[in-house]
Amino acid sequence: MSVNKPHLEFHRVDMNSGWSTPPGYPSGIEQKVLAGALDEERRSGSRTRLLRFSPGVFTTEPFVHEYWEEVYLIEGDLTVGNDAAGQGGEGFPAGTYACRPPGAVHGPFKSNGGCLLYEIHYYAD
Repeated sequence: MSVNKPHLEFHRVDMNSGWSTPPGYPSGIEQKVLAGALDEERRSGSRTRLLRFSPGVFTTEPFVHEYWEEVYLIEGDLTVGNDAAGQGGEGFPAGTYACRPPGAVHGPFKSNGGCLLYEIHYYAD
């Protein structure tokens, strides 16, 4: 794994600032990168981020990418596999985890009450 992250000791994470909507995501889904960077063109790097959904927000298409992804649902609810109108899918509560290899099709996603996810993305050498 290509690691490009700084040495960071324990510190308080400011949960009120530094959030932005990732490219291609709808309004109401925001990320806060904690460490690292992912270069999808060069297929290198690693990133640790928080991702949050506002209540009722959903994506409409499945995702597929060429990096590993590990996701832990810290709080709230997440539905996986809803349709383009945000209906259906399988719901998951806080405390659940996913690990996806490159090329795995996943989503679309919805959160009824809002959620906070901890994600690690990386390319394997």
